[in-house]
Amino acid sequence: MSYKNILVTGGLGILGASLVKKISKNNAYNVYILDRSKNSKKIKVLELDKIKKVKIIKGNFNDYKTVYKVIKNNKIGVVFHLGAITQVIDAYKSPMETFYSNILGTINILESIRNLNKKIILIFSSSDKAYGTLLEKAYLENHQLKGNYPYDVSKSASDLIVQSYVKTYSLKAGIIRSGNIFGPGDLNMDRLVPHVIITALNKKNAILRSNGKLIRDYIFVEDVSNAYFLLMKKLVETKEKLRIYNVGSKENLTVISLVKLITKITNTKEILPIIKNFSKIEIYRQKLNYKKISKELKWFPKFKLQNSLKITIKWYEKNLNFFNSK
Repeated sequence: MSYKNILVTGGLGILGASLVKKISKNNAYNVYILDRSKNSKKIKVLELDKIKKVKIIKGNFNDYKTVYKVIKNNKIGVVFHLGAITQVIDAYKSPMETFYSNILGTINILESIRNLNKKIILIFSSSDKAYGTLLEKAYLENHQLKGNYPYDVSKSASDLIVQSYVKTYSLKAGIIRSGNIFGPGDLNMDRLVPHVIITALNKKNAILRSNGKLIRDYIFVEDVSNAYFLLMKKLVETKEKLRIYNVGSKENLTVISLVKLITKITNTKEILPIIKNFSKIEIYRQKLNYKKISKELKWFPKFKLQNSLKITIKWYEKNLNFFNSK
């Protein structure tokens, strides 16, 4: 089995773009991105158009025939399934679409692998929200998955379905449950970090969907993409069928603390956020224990919060016109 041809769903998202760039630094790999829009402006601002060994295929992973055809025709050896509806509020407003995309979309990929070649490696992007309410100091990989709200349940279910296919059909898979990812290349203005940065750079008030007291792990995108890359290499060399890891951060803080840090760096502390509290549909506190991946894959978060926020803010300053022209 050759693992040189790699498919990435969600390749134009913050994590996908970072991972594609990381993989592409090694000339041994050919990377294929499956994207439903193939938006040229997005591709350009993410600088993916500059990478020769990346091919972007227009198509939707919600369509089984498309997924099957892409994997078969391009002799894919590794699939990174990162694509999903990722916003808690979007999932709350559109639960049916969320379950269809996040659950059935994942099944389409699993079924394609099962029917084509069970040696194809799947690496699935789960979430800390798959665990549901935090009952102890931090989530461990062996804790039950008990999501409550639509997005959380979609991740709990798809995570368990991946595990089911491994155990039932002997597929080979890795699962990563990460905290809140931020960094350059996040084009989703509904997410906290890009929203607060863009509004700060435009001297406007940020609008918070929570009361500001929710506590999260905030982790720099390059740390996360490095974890995915290390997991891929481990799965290629090991006979184990399933590996599951938490990817967390030393930086566990409230929403309002993060907002204050961003406004301090951008010198906009006097522009106070507007609070619109939807936090009743969100988990209050989340914290991931990531000792397992540190021990087994020698992965550690390398980027400190303040430095990585400065890198992120510089990227948004450079690309401010892209966001303001929308």
